[in-house]
Amino acid sequence: MRIKQSYCWPMLHNDEIPLEKLIASTAEMGYAAIEVWGREGCPFADIVKYAHKHGMRVASFGGGSGWNDPKKHDSLEKEVKENIDIAVDNDVPGLIMISGNRNGMDDLVGLRNCAEGLKRVAGYAEEKGVNLNMELLNSKVDHLDYMCDHTQWAVTLCDLVDSPRVKILYDIYHMAIQEGDLIRTINTYGRHFGHYHTAGNPGRRDLDLEQEIYYPPVMKAIADSGYDLYVGHEFSPKGDLLAALKQAFDMCNI
Repeated sequence: MRIKQSYCWPMLHNDEIPLEKLIASTAEMGYAAIEVWGREGCPFADIVKYAHKHGMRVASFGGGSGWNDPKKHDSLEKEVKENIDIAVDNDVPGLIMISGNRNGMDDLVGLRNCAEGLKRVAGYAEEKGVNLNMELLNSKVDHLDYMCDHTQWAVTLCDLVDSPRVKILYDIYHMAIQEGDLIRTINTYGRHFGHYHTAGNPGRRDLDLEQEIYYPPVMKAIADSGYDLYVGHEFSPKGDLLAALKQAFDMCNI
């Protein structure tokens, strides 16, 4: 397998399947990791425990939101450094960063603000070996007014911060909606991508043949780029949870 696959809790879990059974079942399918949006509101300690028990890793969790607002930089610096330490303690390779909404702010102003904020924590991330992945989200359908909604904006942010640990979470579903041209983008900018997310479009549902993204060649482009971390599935299953996870795994297993 050239693609190491993960899946996102809470979207891909239900109360009918105990957590350890879910993790054990997906490990048997071939999954390498599980991830969470944030440590709060989830059984983070148990997720880590069961993942490690069954030979998996926790790939990512939310680390800091609102970087385009300089008023938040002091609290974000403290929060992110604490989350970096937690990531190191639990063998988590990356944290998710959120730019914040525009709220009338010019994109270039927001870009400079995000860069100045992330510079405050980039050195600590380098010291500890944890990636800070700014997430690309679509602002057309799911996250209206979100600032980091185009790949070139995010790449420019990486260039401004100039740290090997400040990268991009390239969400394939969101960028299929926002700008398309997925494979060319991966070929051109893949060196900046520290994590990936998937889902079927439209609807953010299963990775099946009823949605428009054909994932095998996208996965090939990711693998050919030399990327060696995780691709995390982040969709709401239409039916049986484990069947949906198996289908997604098989679709992306190249």
